[in-house]
Amino acid sequence: MTVMTDGLRSLAGNAMRSALMRFTRTPLSGALTGAITTALLQSSSATTVATVGFVSAGLLQFDNALGIIFGANLGTTVTGWLVAILGFKLQLDTAVLPLIFIGASLKLFAGGKYAKVGMAIAGFGLIFVGISTLQAAMGEVQGIITPDQLPGDSWLGRLQLVSLGIVATIITQSSSAGVATTLAALYAGAINFAQAAALVIGMDVGTTVTAVIATLGGSVDARRTGMSHVLYNVITGAIALTLITPYIALWERLAPGQLMQDAEIGLVAFHTCFNLVGVTLLLPFTRQFARLITRLVPNREPTFTDGLSDELLEQPDLALRAAQISIQSELIALLQHVEAILGHSSGSLVELTTLQIALDETHTYLDNIQLRQTHSNDLERLIAMMHALDHLQRIHERCEEDEDRAHTVQKTPDLTMEYQVLIDSIADEIVALQKNRWNQAAHTAAIAAKQIHQKVHPYRDLTIAQIAQGDIDVVQGTARLEAIRWLRRVSKHIARITQHMQQATLAIGK
Repeated sequence: MTVMTDGLRSLAGNAMRSALMRFTRTPLSGALTGAITTALLQSSSATTVATVGFVSAGLLQFDNALGIIFGANLGTTVTGWLVAILGFKLQLDTAVLPLIFIGASLKLFAGGKYAKVGMAIAGFGLIFVGISTLQAAMGEVQGIITPDQLPGDSWLGRLQLVSLGIVATIITQSSSAGVATTLAALYAGAINFAQAAALVIGMDVGTTVTAVIATLGGSVDARRTGMSHVLYNVITGAIALTLITPYIALWERLAPGQLMQDAEIGLVAFHTCFNLVGVTLLLPFTRQFARLITRLVPNREPTFTDGLSDELLEQPDLALRAAQISIQSELIALLQHVEAILGHSSGSLVELTTLQIALDETHTYLDNIQLRQTHSNDLERLIAMMHALDHLQRIHERCEEDEDRAHTVQKTPDLTMEYQVLIDSIADEIVALQKNRWNQAAHTAAIAAKQIHQKVHPYRDLTIAQIAQGDIDVVQGTARLEAIRWLRRVSKHIARITQHMQQATLAIGK
């Protein structure tokens, strides 16, 4: 399973990521995308971990990710159908040996996509060799391991089997492999149908552990995505437990004795049915489900760099998007801090030490983005963001080291006009940035920087004249001169940041 999934993931990685982000505008489209992607990758964990990564990076909204989570469980049941039909009914273990040879040869001697195709083909073939090995092994233990040795068919017994299925999936990190093993045990008579159904339910719940691990240290939305996966699977599992007895009774009524003859088909059909029931019941209540998760996982203070996932570094385009989102949040925080130290009511102070760490982390992340064999527009975006970060660092220094100059600006009547120009422009820029309108922010910042720059020399001449005439002393005059320089530098850095980020945004279109 791992060999095949790794091959498919590396082969379809870019297409998968694009599909997950493009076709998730509604819960239904998200569920269909999640189901199809998981069916193609043969791994619900691959889909959910990728989704958690996108949400953590800010590339996908939490609400939109819920549909993918719902659909991934349905898509993973396709593996069971392949194993049951091709492995147990057709018994392709000998027929697939040439496929394994071809796949291994492609992996060893070919390169690029052919090697990835080889991995997928070899993994696909190995599954059926594995099924054949499992069948032979289960045949040897027939009579040694019997249904009587496992928990009985009671509510307590079923819960114990669900727990066993959870533990098995946590250890193997693959519910599909667990389902295949359960099918082999059922085929050999080592377990009965009700026991197999309870194990499969547990394996469905156990597969959420991978997504939870992926959320550790992530953003609040990433942790909400992981929690939604857990809660959804637990709800679906609870529903499935109540369906085991009615499902067996329905088979006996419609086709007496057929469930015993085709127990493998019956089990994968049960796996598909309870996941389909779960999706059907919860999909109409996606918004209410999202609100519940939001209450269970409350928001916390932003750390600016939550989305800078190392997994995204394999795809420079996605890594650059994540970095752009971090730069945007850092710039907004700095602009609000500038408002605050200028004494404006709409401003809010930020912990400058925390922000400095975030700026350094973003810079390091950009350094780690490798742009070999990529489009020139990605290089243009990277260079523009490097320039923007440099100016962000300088504004940070102005706020950290020269805060007293901002206080002088606020208290100096002769700087009222320049003060208002900067305050008004920052307010407009924050609104524009929150709507991802970098061109509007750049235009506003450029006008403000130009207006303030034009006032520097006249104000400097006026201040020196006031010192000479004795209207103000040298200390006051020096403070005022430093204040106008502070205004000019801050407005200039803001203009340069928004200009460079506008260039980075335009490069995406190229």
